[in-house]
Amino acid sequence: MDDLRDKYISAISGAADEAALEDLRVQAVGKKGEVSLKMRELGKMTPEERQVAGPALNALKDEINSALSAKKAALADAALNERLKTEWLDVSLPARERRVGTIHPVSQVSEEVTAIFADMGFAVAEGPQIESDWYNFDALNIPGHHPARAEMDTFYTHRAEGDNRPPHVLRTHTSPVQIRSMEAQGAPIRVICPGRVYRADYDQTHTPMFHQVEGLAIDTDISMANLKWVLEEFCRAFFEVDGVELRFRASHFPFTEPSAEVDIRCSWEGGTLKLGEGDDWLEILGSGMVHPKVLEAGGIDPAKYQGFAFGMGIDRIAMLKYGIPDLRAFFDSDLRWLRHYGFAALDQPSLQGGLSR
Repeated sequence: MDDLRDKYISAISGAADEAALEDLRVQAVGKKGEVSLKMRELGKMTPEERQVAGPALNALKDEINSALSAKKAALADAALNERLKTEWLDVSLPARERRVGTIHPVSQVSEEVTAIFADMGFAVAEGPQIESDWYNFDALNIPGHHPARAEMDTFYTHRAEGDNRPPHVLRTHTSPVQIRSMEAQGAPIRVICPGRVYRADYDQTHTPMFHQVEGLAIDTDISMANLKWVLEEFCRAFFEVDGVELRFRASHFPFTEPSAEVDIRCSWEGGTLKLGEGDDWLEILGSGMVHPKVLEAGGIDPAKYQGFAFGMGIDRIAMLKYGIPDLRAFFDSDLRWLRHYGFAALDQPSLQGGLSR
């Protein structure tokens, strides 16, 4: 054993690189190494011989393993020192250009929408995400039997047993912000209301939490013609297509009368969506003239004022504009996805400098 110890400790000390060190490890303590073979001979010894040879062999194995570890660390330190001698950095040189963060498509599109409507004179209004039943439904002329008020569609907050107060909900749209804005500002008014909304739905084009932007304009002489012009100008600027054509289809929303779904002309040739051309139509938003009962709920006289309202999904129009196939990916926190679809942090969208630079 002394001969084995001297042989391998000396060889380990003189090893020139990690490859040589690994060869020595295999020769000494590998499955078929000399020390391992010696340990197999313990079964042929008498109990008295094993009591002497066993501890000695274990001590030899531990000593060789310790020498191997120490030499490996020494070789790594030496390699690092050699590398550091050849590497240097001139701290006086200008910094390399690199991307500082990435803007999420939802944030980017929210800024684009805000820039477009700000140019048309719309202010931005915000409100709470947990709303009373009155602001979320009653003030918007949504009756108690409406399907949207069912628990299968709406998230209600928990109420303690015996609590008879009206329930609160996670807002299902940003329309409550319109009511609050009318209460606070009165008429005339021109606002957009972007923000998070919540509905109990989840598939490729729906998530329990998503983003919406709604618009409201109220004055003494506003008509559907004004609504049509605003939406056409928005689509032309947002999708960056001059030849936008919109189609208004009669619909029904409790908070507008008359109501209209808005489609945009498009084509799907070759599996690629192209807006402003083709023979197909794609629904993008809902709109209409504000219902008189909604004006009354907001404290505005419907005999004197009238106005239009519209609403669209920010996530949906982001998918259309930037070719994002699955809405659920917006909320997966996947950095690879964000680097692919994200935007430069310092490029602010503007109508003069460009929306989607």
